[in-house]
Amino acid sequence: MLKKFFLNVLSSFVGAWIAFGVCVLGLVLTVVALVGSVGSIGSASTGQLKKNSLMQIDLKGAIEETERPTGPDYMGLLNGDIEMPQALDQLVAAIREAKNEKNIKGIYLECGGVSASPATLNALRNELLSFKKSGKPIYAYGDALSMGDYFVATVADSIFLNPEGSLDLSGVSGSSLYLKDFFDKIGVQFEVVKVGTFKSAVEPYISNEMSAPARAQLDTLYSVIWDRIRGDIAKSRKVNSAQIDTLINRDFLSLQTAAFVKKHKLVDRCVYTREVDGILARLAGVDVDDLNIVEPGLLAEKSDWGKGNSSDEQIAVLYATGEIAEGSSNGIDCETLVPVITDLADDDNVKGMVLRVNSPGGSVFGSAQIGEALDYFQSKGKPLAVSMGDYAASGGYWISCCADRIFADPLTITGSIGIFGLIPNAAGLASKLGVSPQFVSTNPEADFPTLLKPMTPAQHAAMQKNVERGYDQFVSRVAKGRKMKKEKVLAIAEGRVWSAITAQKIGLVDQLGSLQDAIEYVAKQAKIQKDYEVGVYPQLDPDFWTLMAQSSELASGSSRLFQKITESAPNYIVEYYAKKTFLRKPVQARMQDIQVKL
Repeated sequence: MLKKFFLNVLSSFVGAWIAFGVCVLGLVLTVVALVGSVGSIGSASTGQLKKNSLMQIDLKGAIEETERPTGPDYMGLLNGDIEMPQALDQLVAAIREAKNEKNIKGIYLECGGVSASPATLNALRNELLSFKKSGKPIYAYGDALSMGDYFVATVADSIFLNPEGSLDLSGVSGSSLYLKDFFDKIGVQFEVVKVGTFKSAVEPYISNEMSAPARAQLDTLYSVIWDRIRGDIAKSRKVNSAQIDTLINRDFLSLQTAAFVKKHKLVDRCVYTREVDGILARLAGVDVDDLNIVEPGLLAEKSDWGKGNSSDEQIAVLYATGEIAEGSSNGIDCETLVPVITDLADDDNVKGMVLRVNSPGGSVFGSAQIGEALDYFQSKGKPLAVSMGDYAASGGYWISCCADRIFADPLTITGSIGIFGLIPNAAGLASKLGVSPQFVSTNPEADFPTLLKPMTPAQHAAMQKNVERGYDQFVSRVAKGRKMKKEKVLAIAEGRVWSAITAQKIGLVDQLGSLQDAIEYVAKQAKIQKDYEVGVYPQLDPDFWTLMAQSSELASGSSRLFQKITESAPNYIVEYYAKKTFLRKPVQARMQDIQVKL
């Protein structure tokens, strides 16, 4: 109770302002919806499909696993930047449709700084490689090419770079913010209980530098990822892998001119933006004035993929994306997902399921609830496969490990079999705020755990035993699901993260492959491989924030409105995220925050 009271006090200064802002925005949105200016999720597309068209994919901004409710993005709202990210599943559906669409002559990749994890980019890249088997060309252009842009663009028949542009190809890196000094300054300390030498998700809260085990596992992980990316680039561009490292390390490639990049065969031509339309028109076989460009949304709408929810010969694809929690509006809410799994298990029209996992983990309780629901699905005699996206680690692996077969992209990050407890102690912050908590209880542990005083040695020991029990449950589940001896699981657990390439070698993954590979496996196991449809779950309705993001004018206006509303509460963003951190369940199966830079 004290914890909730403290957090309510923390946010009370700004709650009224936020509520007022949301009400005003809701009224604005209602008016906009009434005049029909906001559409449903995934319906936005421009252009008209006609003879000799090209499909343009914008490699710009975020690409996420699938469309999902955005949830309240206060920071984005203040910045006027709440545009909907592109969805990988929709891009893949569009590329497949374009492959067989006679009016599509090719694909144009406009490179503008894509933001996505390696596995997502690799999945997109592989789908483009499949598109090329149709004999249709792919062209790519960028004023400047980021590494993510370039990784995807290397599948193109021709890559064009602005003569004043550059290629930011510099290897794989990542960074983490270590916050101990910050929390010390505000009077918050974190008490940690964990199992696993490599379970480093707690480090940023209790240290100012990365531990040797954490650094060692990331060195290995990044090396494996880079070897794969560099090899794919070298193969597509017909250059030597070692030459790429030489250009990066010796010549500082990212600082070199476009002419230098072309000289070393990393792009095909240097052209200005104004020349691109002429190149594309020749590709389509039309005059520049007749050049017709269509967006992926138009082709995705034509695709039948994922729309088979009413089929009586159905393979369900269930998306589990984000952090695992209970009652969360973002991420994987076990309270929402478990009933969906149960319904699919009981639905005779559903012959099998692919669980598409893109999660760093989260709540141990939530992971266990989802895992049990998946066990129930399998008890019905229906095949279950897992397809791993960017991450399927910690709790994300917990819910994956008992599938009949696990598929992963080569650049998936998985493993992190470990558990930790992170208990904040904000007694120092309370003192700084002039708050003096007083405790009265009938039993010594009645107020445990509390935000406002440190744990006693006995409490710490009890928490450690609780975490060790959860770890044993996790390891036992992996051993059962992967048909391994428990000792073997313990040797590869310890909270360590692995690339899928390595995970396959040590038995955590069965096959390197795509979501489609997993679907075809389930169809075969269900004996319906010749006649099945795919239904995507959970089925989503557009929420307030999603509709907001689909209207750029509304987003811009809302940003200005919110800036005015929050002028008298400038610290509410900090308070909002502090509250989110403190309200996390104390025991977590969650990997460290790994953001791989491409």
